[in-house]
Amino acid sequence: MKPALLDKKPDYPRSWAALPNGAERKAMVENELEHITQQFFGYHLVKVGNLSSELTLSKCSIKHCVNMVAKAHESAGMRSLSREMALKESSVDGFVLAHELDFAQDPHQILREVDRVIMPDGDLAIVGFNPLSLTGLRKLVWFNRQSILHEARYFSVPRIKDWLQLLGFEVTQVKYMPYSKFFTNRPNNIVTRWCQRFLPQLASVYIIVAKKRTVPLSPIKPKWKLKPKFSAVGASIRAGSVNSEKPQS
Repeated sequence: MKPALLDKKPDYPRSWAALPNGAERKAMVENELEHITQQFFGYHLVKVGNLSSELTLSKCSIKHCVNMVAKAHESAGMRSLSREMALKESSVDGFVLAHELDFAQDPHQILREVDRVIMPDGDLAIVGFNPLSLTGLRKLVWFNRQSILHEARYFSVPRIKDWLQLLGFEVTQVKYMPYSKFFTNRPNNIVTRWCQRFLPQLASVYIIVAKKRTVPLSPIKPKWKLKPKFSAVGASIRAGSVNSEKPQS
């Protein structure tokens, strides 16, 4: 397993158009996140990175959405690095990270910042490339090294889940989305439907949904106390001992 921290930052896509079939990928992720973010709750949602900022989440239950990017971008709402968020602690109710970890130099630091800023019981959605998919295998193909997908990290779902659990997040849902241009240009063909039904773990893209959980540092003691049960044996012994002390006439 390769280390998560890199010496050099990977090339970062400016928009979905920089990815192969970017428009189709964006529409697929956008459609799934529309349903997922309907279950989010709170006042403030932050979409981190260029790709996340371009997503339109019109059905999201959190109406105040902020696009956070590192450099000037047409969708920018605020300028900030994802590894050093210019946000107060416990101030955001939800986060969306679309392939932000895939092109990060230090994904651990990004998740630590999310953990610092997110509210208790806040919601998090992470979109990533699946290393077990055909898209992941393309990274190993020598004639496709000019694609920006060769810069992607391709972290597996179990690895991301381990990182989240260490930070106190509870993974509530993992959604796989089959997508490939190897078989056909039609995304709903018979091969895609078969893979979606029987081989979801081989899908090219996944979405991990998690919720920040807080555990009290000290147990809460109940105010009520159990009453001692009546002991018939003890009462008979006491009665016997009293009768034995009576003087005989």
